Amino acid sequence: MNNRFISDFNESEKEALLEKSSKLKKPSYYKVLLLNDDYTPMEFVVHILKKFFNKSEEDATKIMLHVHQSGIGICGIYTYEIAESKCKSVIEYSKKNQHPLQCNMEKS
Repeated sequence: MNNRFISDFNESEKEALLEKSSKLKKPSYYKVLLLNDDYTPMEFVVHILKKFFNKSEEDATKIMLHVHQSGIGICGIYTYEIAESKCKSVIEYSKKNQHPLQCNMEKS
């Protein structure tokens, strides 16, 4: 590959490079949400928050209580692929442990 410095480009090439680089945009972020249900034990929700979202015991308990009282709570905000992966992991792990806990994502 040809290694060139910015000074090696003519003015029209520099403008084209700047235009191209300015078209890059930041990725969209998504909230990962836990939904309350009447069957999943609170201790299991805390376990999920610690295991999949790296929350401390204190933060996991606060989020779990918010989910319990409000019906929904934010676990974290991630790029699309990470949010999707975390939702799938939580749902699969919950099913494997015979709990109906649901996890969704929405654009932030």
